[in-house]
Amino acid sequence: MPTFVAEVQDGQGNTRKIKEDATSAEQMRTMLQGRYASVGAIKKAGLNFDLTELEEKMASVTVKDKAIMSRQFAVMINAGIAIVRCLGILTDQCANPKLKKALTGLSSDVQQGVSLSESMRKYPECFDQLYVSMVDAGEVGGVLDQVLDRLALLLENMQRLKNQVKSAMSYPVAVGGIAVIVFFAMTIFLIPIFANIFQELGTELPALTQFMLLLSSWFTNWMFWAITIPAIFGLITLYRWYYSTPAGRLQMDHLFLKMPLFGDLNEKTAVARFCRIFGTLTRSGVPILNCLDIVRDIAGNQVIANSIEAAKQEIQQGGMISVALEREGVFPPLAII
Repeated sequence: MPTFVAEVQDGQGNTRKIKEDATSAEQMRTMLQGRYASVGAIKKAGLNFDLTELEEKMASVTVKDKAIMSRQFAVMINAGIAIVRCLGILTDQCANPKLKKALTGLSSDVQQGVSLSESMRKYPECFDQLYVSMVDAGEVGGVLDQVLDRLALLLENMQRLKNQVKSAMSYPVAVGGIAVIVFFAMTIFLIPIFANIFQELGTELPALTQFMLLLSSWFTNWMFWAITIPAIFGLITLYRWYYSTPAGRLQMDHLFLKMPLFGDLNEKTAVARFCRIFGTLTRSGVPILNCLDIVRDIAGNQVIANSIEAAKQEIQQGGMISVALEREGVFPPLAII
């Protein structure tokens, strides 16, 4: 019979780990629920050293992780299973250590009378403002299962959109990368061979050929790289500093929306994200102003965020969202109508 280790909490709030034999994690949870106030994560006993804490710090909760968890949570709530029981099952099934720890904390807090949304606010790395606000609206309206289902659908669509953007950008990035590699290979290895031939011939070369020979001599000189590599790192550092300033971020984000090839893709991606998230929030019962705050904070582009903030100001003064968005000139007509 395998041995399992469980995190439990007694009536005084003291947390500790216990080790017992059981046929499964589910049986282990059933045995412990009658003896302790709260039962957290359960896992099979392994080697003596414990890397759980290190794994929790290194792990990141992806959109896919949250989508799977939300879908499973919605199905169980819709089936009439108690929230605490749902959280226990999700904890046992979760493979992400950071999310597993958060689910353990949620289970403990809910058993002590804390609302699910309030407990989620303690774990911002796992549950952002969008997630917490929708869960809060679902709890208040008594439609938590529907909200979780919408959340799962929203997160799945976000993951699908992310994959589509990556797929659209992968081809030009791959072609550009191969072109750069071929260019450097030619200038470093091939052109020096022709340079010796041209020198022996003693003929006057075209300007473009002379320029390529000059580049080749630079690339094969270690002094060129000794200067270029630190300069590249310096430019990257300067860009990061400039982008961290409000004016710099606004200017760079505006440039990202206007750059050839990728600018239109960036704009359409941001607008699609706004429409999908804003629609999901309003259908879940979140107040309009709160919806605008949430989509503004997760816009990912300062130009888009400023347009959303202008729409919020327009509503507070009794105006319409569409008027403000049209005035900013960022959103396409189809999104405004």
